[in-house]
Amino acid sequence: MPDLIAQGPRPQDRWRRALPQVGEETVLGRTARPWDIGWDDRISRAHANMTWDGTKLHVNRLPQARNAIFYQGKQEDSFAAEVGEHFVIGQTTFTLLDQQVSFSGSNSPEDVPAFAEQTFSAHLLRQNKYKDADRRIEALGKLPDIIASAADDQDLCSQVVNLLLQGVPQASYVAILKLKSAAEASDSSPATGLTVADEETQQDAAGLKTSPDLEILHWDCRGLNRGDLRPSSQLIKTANKTQESVLHVWSRTVDVNPSFTQSENVDWAFCTPVVSESCPGWAIYVAGNFAGPIGPQDKNGEFLQDDLKFTELTATTLGALRQVRALQRRQDGLRNFFAPVVMDALAGRDPEQVLAPRETDVSVLFCDLRGFSQQSEDAADRLLELLQRVSDALGVMTHHILCGGGVVGDFHGDAAMGFWGWPISTSNSIQHACQAALAIRAEFEAFSNQPDHPLADFRAGLGVASGSAVAGRIGTTDQVKVTVFGPVVNLASRLEGMTKQLQASILVDEPTADWIRSNVSRDVLRVRRVAKVLPFGMHTPLVVSELLPPSGPSSILSNEHVDAYETALDHFLAGQWHEAFRFLHQVPAEDQVKDFLTVYIAQHRRIAPPDWQGVIELPGK
Repeated sequence: MPDLIAQGPRPQDRWRRALPQVGEETVLGRTARPWDIGWDDRISRAHANMTWDGTKLHVNRLPQARNAIFYQGKQEDSFAAEVGEHFVIGQTTFTLLDQQVSFSGSNSPEDVPAFAEQTFSAHLLRQNKYKDADRRIEALGKLPDIIASAADDQDLCSQVVNLLLQGVPQASYVAILKLKSAAEASDSSPATGLTVADEETQQDAAGLKTSPDLEILHWDCRGLNRGDLRPSSQLIKTANKTQESVLHVWSRTVDVNPSFTQSENVDWAFCTPVVSESCPGWAIYVAGNFAGPIGPQDKNGEFLQDDLKFTELTATTLGALRQVRALQRRQDGLRNFFAPVVMDALAGRDPEQVLAPRETDVSVLFCDLRGFSQQSEDAADRLLELLQRVSDALGVMTHHILCGGGVVGDFHGDAAMGFWGWPISTSNSIQHACQAALAIRAEFEAFSNQPDHPLADFRAGLGVASGSAVAGRIGTTDQVKVTVFGPVVNLASRLEGMTKQLQASILVDEPTADWIRSNVSRDVLRVRRVAKVLPFGMHTPLVVSELLPPSGPSSILSNEHVDAYETALDHFLAGQWHEAFRFLHQVPAEDQVKDFLTVYIAQHRRIAPPDWQGVIELPGK
């Protein structure tokens, strides 16, 4: 398939793009990626539509385009350009060319040995001084911005090729290519989806000839009158094997068989591998021709050493910056799970060691969305809208988990799980977990009665449990999560489920409640014992407590109300239900939690059963 080449007023104002698939409409404009022409302010943000029909490129000027399009010397709003033709917008010329790339294999009769071969180590090249250092350094200085601004690998390779054409004045062709791994070579091409057969070369969907184990990421040539490019696969593989720059010289100016020249306009080529984990198999291929007869020093590559050094430094910088970018992306991905304070503490440490599963004391928070079922019934014809609202609700949960120094462990439908105490153990993990739980509840309550708010009619049920668990990167080869595993996780989930039955927003287990009582002032956090229950399906009773904010505007319960409830509970556990009933009446009627005990006592006519052990068996989850 032909390429469209854009060339602006300066040599660096250039790109080459493969045409879109047949029938696919794209937009050409100053900001219309990937067909953007940012250097030309005479081109509108969206200037023209383009469609390739397999033979011609149909171009239609958009109504909002400010300036005209010139085709065959005339102003045209709509035309169909053939291969070899061009059109002009502003200061930029767009040319449609069908230049081919094909690899010459080591077994091909056309791929004869080079007239001269020279290998250059990176150490040797760096010892040489540039003859035009200022221009080369200026070009290299653009690499960080290129890598940072590139939208994807295709955009990155396109800009790096342009940079190399500027920095290597003797180059006629520059390509960035990739030597595929064995698995990639036996599978389909990542760029085209083409299954590569056993033949030495095969034409792909873009019209390029691919090798079973070589792939062109991007290529371009100086000017528009160059012919096809046929990179030497033997040269590329030699450079990849030695991990050093390798130069081949084929000279038509000496008395040798003319077939030694790779193509009619190439006398030399060198390949420089990009040695980096972030660029596996990548290499830079540069080819050109001689301006005149060559001497002995040319055969040894001395005339190209500045260009080789520039390319080697470009490859090194490209690999290093891509590696940094990959690490940044990996770190940014971890920010979805770890709080900023945790990320700061992890900086500079080996991720494998940090994320390795280990047993530690944690506090686990489960948060479930209430009102979702009713909302899904009411919004059956607006599911995307409901999905966005649920996403907003989950965002509230994860925001407060991360802001509280926790780790987002998992999502379960409309529920989220977070935990504290890993990867850094702290003495106040329980307090942070509880404060996050209260913050989540407060935000849901603040907006639940605002009809136009995304959180309207949503509530949250929360459970917090503390204890020993295994935390870290847990899972199988196919699916790995940074999460926590152990009975304490199941208990936190069960506590969250019990909030429905006990009419409490936040329930905590006994270790969590005891730690709060012993270490945190009631002016910061409060807990009240709710009941001693036997959850459905469990064999051991447990005392559950409600987590409360400090006494004040955010709570209907004063400290005296909490004390009255716990006194009523003590009488209830002892079987003194008349006394328990009396103290319960000292708690405000608005408190729904007291209804759980009040109803239970009333159902038994205020008389404890003869075998009373103080335990209430819950009928279900």
